Amino acid sequence: MLRFLLLYLSIYPLAHYYALRKIGLAFQPGKKTTRGIALFMAIMIAAPIMVRVAERAGIETGARFWAYASFSWMGLLFLFLTFSVAIDTARFAVQSMEKILNQRLFHSTLSPRRIFAIQAMLVVAIYGYGIFEAKDIRLQRIEIASPKITQIPGKIRIAQISDVHLGLIVREDRLSRILARIQEAQPDILVSTGDLLDGQLNHLGAEAALLAAIRPPLGKFAITGNHEFYAGLQDALDFTEKSGFTLLHDQAVVAGGITFVGVDDPTVTLFDKKPAKPEGDLLSAQPRENFTILLKHRPDLNPASLGLFDLQLSGHTHKGQIFPFNLLTWFLYPHTAGRLTRLTSGFLYPSPGTGTWGPPIRFLAPPEVTIIDLVPVK
Repeated sequence: MLRFLLLYLSIYPLAHYYALRKIGLAFQPGKKTTRGIALFMAIMIAAPIMVRVAERAGIETGARFWAYASFSWMGLLFLFLTFSVAIDTARFAVQSMEKILNQRLFHSTLSPRRIFAIQAMLVVAIYGYGIFEAKDIRLQRIEIASPKITQIPGKIRIAQISDVHLGLIVREDRLSRILARIQEAQPDILVSTGDLLDGQLNHLGAEAALLAAIRPPLGKFAITGNHEFYAGLQDALDFTEKSGFTLLHDQAVVAGGITFVGVDDPTVTLFDKKPAKPEGDLLSAQPRENFTILLKHRPDLNPASLGLFDLQLSGHTHKGQIFPFNLLTWFLYPHTAGRLTRLTSGFLYPSPGTGTWGPPIRFLAPPEVTIIDLVPVK
């Protein structure tokens, strides 16, 4: 968390300074107005930190207000900066070419104020759409045929949710939408591949009851993501169990002839100094005749595990959540979220996530409940 805080305090104030400069160029406000804008921005920089402090102190009403305010502002600011950087990059490229060619290539009649106004209107429009996209939970269907799936019992249907981030912003209403999509698919098994929770627990009894009411015939399994540790591991474990999930803590379980192997997120090493059982050892101990699914929060591949599982289900990246953040997540995790990747032996499917973290929007990264049908080879 300290590393994340230092990164946040290094980058986020610079983003605000850049935006303040853009406002200054567009409107040339007086000193008093500039100070007022700077004060507002300083509050918005501090607010996400204060939200976490308020959470820990149990001041939920204030924490929820500031979470909505500060994270909504964060989303608006990011969209504005995306447009600004794109425009400034294009302007720099044109000016560089003009110097090289020693001639005028492009002449704009738009004033900085008009450009700013156009950007602001686009940002508000995209943000409004992003709220809709975040609530539009989709069903993504995948079918995998394997000789390890026998004619009896036949097709096994698994529903995957990931990165729901229940907490101050994602609450009962959003969860109800997610669960309605799960019930529509009528899965045999439900799995959560981490970050079911966000930060500190905030009176989520109703959400636990909603989750507990979903009872697939072959069971529900979950693993830890990084946010389960931020929420407080014991509280997160209690919530997950109240929700009816069996938490796989570097463990394996067999359901419907399918072996599920769940591993903890690497964040566990910050809280538990005991060395985790190597992933490859855990997988190699499982019966090879069973179709084996590795539940692993981050969509990275361990070379020692290749060939020991038939399908890895992951999450974590949110597919960037807000374009063009997907370019950054693709750089860090090159296996594209929302796409089934065939490996030399087996498959990898990184979920683009089901909820939101931070800004309560998604843009060009729709949330999904993934439905995986395992069927016999015909």
